[in-house]
Amino acid sequence: MANTVFPVPAPVLAPIQGSDETFPVNRIFCVGRNYLAHAAEMGVAVDKSKQEPFYFNKHPAYLVESGAAIDYPPQTENYHYEMEFVVAIGKAGFEVSQEDADELIWGYACGLDMTRRDLQLKAREQGRPWDLGKDFEESAILSPIVPVAQTGIVSEGKIELAVNGETKQSSNLNLLIWNVREIIEHLSRFYHLQPGDIIYTGTPEGVGPVVAGDKITGSIESVGEIELTINK
Repeated sequence: MANTVFPVPAPVLAPIQGSDETFPVNRIFCVGRNYLAHAAEMGVAVDKSKQEPFYFNKHPAYLVESGAAIDYPPQTENYHYEMEFVVAIGKAGFEVSQEDADELIWGYACGLDMTRRDLQLKAREQGRPWDLGKDFEESAILSPIVPVAQTGIVSEGKIELAVNGETKQSSNLNLLIWNVREIIEHLSRFYHLQPGDIIYTGTPEGVGPVVAGDKITGSIESVGEIELTINK
């Protein structure tokens, strides 16, 4: 093995519900505007008959386990939560059909796509990438992954989020504009999906800001729960 000029970062390992084993995270893909009501609250109309899904990425190093307490991030005054259904990929696939998409799914988790909303909107207005608003340290929160062998294929179920005990988001997975099979089929046209890839599938309506001292809790039926505290 070649010598390196500084230590090689340790692999990013996500916990697995009820197991001592871990899930090595390869890439994090995020689907944008995948609930009609959320797209509307962001001032955008989505027409599935004329549009395709779009994506942004988060670096695996920015993954944080559920239950953590993190600092309010720098350079933002409008820090938002986004509760999401997460799909963990366990099998390689390229140009996968919707009929075969389920075979790639290893498990599911709850996720929080934490967002510097003011920076995202500024970039959007200027026609620039969203990286500063989306891809930053401690911006991808993940609950323990539940193997699909335990849950079966999940295509519906309540998804909710609360801040300090007050419900802010409440919807159902069956309201995804592009469902999981459609996402895998489409994403695999552009990437060779690999074991360890995870997909945040989009957030429902009700996104909003949090401040120092707030506690976020969320849940997805048949999948699990997630929580995050913003340090004072």
